[in-house]
Amino acid sequence: MSTFSAIDDDSEIDQEDFTPGIEPQATWCPGCGDFGVLKALKQAMPEIGRSPDETLLVTGIGCSGKLSSYFESYGYHSIHGRSLPIARAAKLANPGLEVIAAGGDGDGYGIGGNHFMHTARENHDMTYIVFNNEIFGLTKGQTSPTSPKGHKSKTQPHGSAKDPVRPLSLSLASGASYVARTAAVNPRQAKEILVEAIEHDGFAHVDFLTQCPTWNKDAKEYVPYTDIQNDDEFDFDITDRREAADMMYEAESRLWEGEVLTGRFYHDENRLSYGEEKRDVGEMPEEPLAERYFDEDAEWERTADKLIERHT
Repeated sequence: MSTFSAIDDDSEIDQEDFTPGIEPQATWCPGCGDFGVLKALKQAMPEIGRSPDETLLVTGIGCSGKLSSYFESYGYHSIHGRSLPIARAAKLANPGLEVIAAGGDGDGYGIGGNHFMHTARENHDMTYIVFNNEIFGLTKGQTSPTSPKGHKSKTQPHGSAKDPVRPLSLSLASGASYVARTAAVNPRQAKEILVEAIEHDGFAHVDFLTQCPTWNKDAKEYVPYTDIQNDDEFDFDITDRREAADMMYEAESRLWEGEVLTGRFYHDENRLSYGEEKRDVGEMPEEPLAERYFDEDAEWERTADKLIERHT
């Protein structure tokens, strides 16, 4: 079965379909929040109705990069900070494919921060899960872009002098059309948010708080947490950018004070995705470009040829 014959195939999907036949032994540390991401993602996919053959998971470097090894689907393990451009290319070539990208806070908000900003700005139709444990875990505990000011580590032994990145606010300002935060200690909410994010037509960013018991004792387990949709203190419109921005700023500030606010922060259902915009103006074909690899009679077109025709 190919990626194309599998898409929209009406078959019953089970959570265990996303567990590799020869399941590799997870090398995450005991108590790592990454296990929670894997579990939530496996639980979300059957509800969406997508099979492993309809799904591509692109990961970066670091502890989070191992996610594609433990999740049965098409997978691509990219270099540090580059999961998004690879995911974008795959989605543009085959719009029917369900594309999910994943990376850590250092991967997504630091080394790959430029790709994060522009993928959100262009509103590519994909889901981006960022494992946010406020530390570089795989490289043994260096300060990351989300480490709180004053946090002591191997690279900042006297405490970080830098204010941390505000990932939710950055995502909204860049142009993401779905922004949410959940935590590994809240598995039910995590699954529900991943379902919404993957079903969303546009760039969906999920800041996933994942505790690192080995290298970041300060973050503990991100508990207790408050679901902002179920608390009367937080009454705001997730479709209003201004109200969403204010709520994000408050949630990010409270996290550094030890209070964890999770939930949906922004949702724009009306904005067209990048692929839809391109197809509307005739700059992308309706037929997936990737299908031409399987069609011997397909006529290949090169953008360069059209440019040459205009100038000769």
